[in-house]
Amino acid sequence: MEPIRITAVSAGLGRPSSTRLLADRLAQATRRHLEGGERPVEVRVVELRDLATDIAHNLVTGFPGPALAEAVDAVTGADGLIAVTPVFTASYSGLFKSFFDVIDNTALHGKPVLMAATGGTPRHSLVIEHAMRPMFAYLRAVTVPTAVYAASEDWGGVDERVGELSARIERAGQELAELAGARSRPAERSAAAGTDGVNDATDATDATDATGAAGGSGQTETVVPFARHLAALGLD
Repeated sequence: MEPIRITAVSAGLGRPSSTRLLADRLAQATRRHLEGGERPVEVRVVELRDLATDIAHNLVTGFPGPALAEAVDAVTGADGLIAVTPVFTASYSGLFKSFFDVIDNTALHGKPVLMAATGGTPRHSLVIEHAMRPMFAYLRAVTVPTAVYAASEDWGGVDERVGELSARIERAGQELAELAGARSRPAERSAAAGTDGVNDATDATDATDATGAAGGSGQTETVVPFARHLAALGLD
């Protein structure tokens, strides 16, 4: 049985990285909500830090290296995606954006995406809504309702703030698990599309017949422009 594949993309630059830590915790939460089902669960984390040179080369040459190609396959082939970036200059990092620039802009169509970000201050929390969500909307991905932003004090602050972050992580992981678990594998989607294609072809043939001229001449009806109808009325 095909596993449910969850891929987390971390654009953190440091080691250790709070961005990677958040990606790991979101992946763990998603796994917990998926385990116990009929299908096994596979989780992979893609560190963009290790791919920075390959990404730059791809932007210039148009061809990915083996490591970058494997990472792109892991993202586009996943049933659910976790995307985490640090906040630089009130937006996602250039490394984060560059990685998604090398992915075909139709490859994430319909894919569930959990968005998350890290920053030094809570004032940058809206970066998810004004930068990340529009980007994934353009890529026609399905973003989960709960996004997770973690400021520095969320990791080592008072117990209340730490508890709030944990609750958001758990809720976001559950939402992604529900969408990813309901997503069929590519082979199943292709089979369904093939079945629908037969019906669509039949419907298209019927529609063509319906628009044909009476007597089966095969010619479609002539559409008279609206301006000509007005001219025939003789109105000034």
